[in-house]
Amino acid sequence: MKGVVLGGTSSGVGKTVAALATMQALVDAGHDPQPAKAGPDFIDPSHHTAIAGKPSRSLDPWLAGKEGTRRTYHRGEGDICVVEGMMGLYDGTKVSTARVAEVLNLPVVLVVDAKAGMQSVGATALGFQQYADKAGVDIDVVGVVAQRAHGGRHADGIRAALPDDIAYLGRIPPTPDLEIPDRHLGLEMGSESPLDTDALAEAAGTIDAEAVADRAREPPAATPAEPPASTRRLAVASDAAFCFRYPALRDRFGGRIDPFSPLAGDPVPDADAVYLPGGYPELHAETLSDSSTLDEIAALAADGRPIYGECGGLMALSQSLTIVEGDTFDMAGVLPATVEMHERYQALDHVELAASRDSPVALAGRRRRRGHEFHYSSATVDGDATFAFDVERGEGIDGDRDGLTEYSTVGTYCHVHPASGAFDELLTD
Repeated sequence: MKGVVLGGTSSGVGKTVAALATMQALVDAGHDPQPAKAGPDFIDPSHHTAIAGKPSRSLDPWLAGKEGTRRTYHRGEGDICVVEGMMGLYDGTKVSTARVAEVLNLPVVLVVDAKAGMQSVGATALGFQQYADKAGVDIDVVGVVAQRAHGGRHADGIRAALPDDIAYLGRIPPTPDLEIPDRHLGLEMGSESPLDTDALAEAAGTIDAEAVADRAREPPAATPAEPPASTRRLAVASDAAFCFRYPALRDRFGGRIDPFSPLAGDPVPDADAVYLPGGYPELHAETLSDSSTLDEIAALAADGRPIYGECGGLMALSQSLTIVEGDTFDMAGVLPATVEMHERYQALDHVELAASRDSPVALAGRRRRRGHEFHYSSATVDGDATFAFDVERGEGIDGDRDGLTEYSTVGTYCHVHPASGAFDELLTD
């Protein structure tokens, strides 16, 4: 499967809308696009799925390694992969959009804000193309999508200003109908705020789908890696409160995943382990507080069932959750912590953890975990609390430790990527 990377000049330049318009243009032209996202992200991919009709692949060489990133890419389906970048093309301390493009040997289409420029768009594109040497990455900037650009003279001026080897591939019209609302963790989810279909169709009509397809390349093949042989089943919380899951989770467990909804009060499936991913428990705190599912999870934890909660899952496993408005709601009460939401984010970075004790998700001295954290909450833990991980990069729960543990339950602020082998202990028979 060939692919291209849509990299932006900065955060907030409109990469998501440009990626969605490009995917729609490819669909309209008879192609079968596979969406993907550079770096750790759960929200932008939810918008991709609505257009492409398939899960968006998450590509992060620091989390999954070079081969893991290539394997994740090649598990996609379709004829052209559209990879939406993160931040600006070269931005990032551990991974960047440029690094993802280099690992996959994919050409870069630059998304440039052209609201008040024509010749300057050409200068910007040339600068980003030539900066690759300074950044120490081997990538090709082959085209531009002009964000917030009018047609006619404006589009013609941008096209004329571009260097000969950087193609004008289309524009995104300046219209509020192409704006996706955001909140404290980024954009709203695709299921909550899909783009206006007419506005998206108009934008897609300005993208030269065949020119994009012509510039797409095939990445290097990946070394095969088989998931550990296992018959174990994983019960996964799946609803609006627990919606941050990588498609690679199914790559690791195959069909042995049993979804359930704590918001709906579903019984927990009879599985070997339980996974509570991140999401927005703070938006559903009252419903969760009244949920019989959390009571059942607490009972399963006391009986020794392995339970793993990430960020939102950690919050739901805690004693209580205090939302920004000041109200406090009881949670499952498994982990000895109280959690409070804040107006500003408390951590945002890639994370590296070292296992300090055996737990259902890591063995002491043998496992290091790479992931990312992005949360607006903080946890206050009991003085005698125990942790499964030492933090070597990131904030964790208390600055030095992560993986609050009780019984066979572990809660982290770190989101891990399944391609890194992070769920292998849960898979072990």
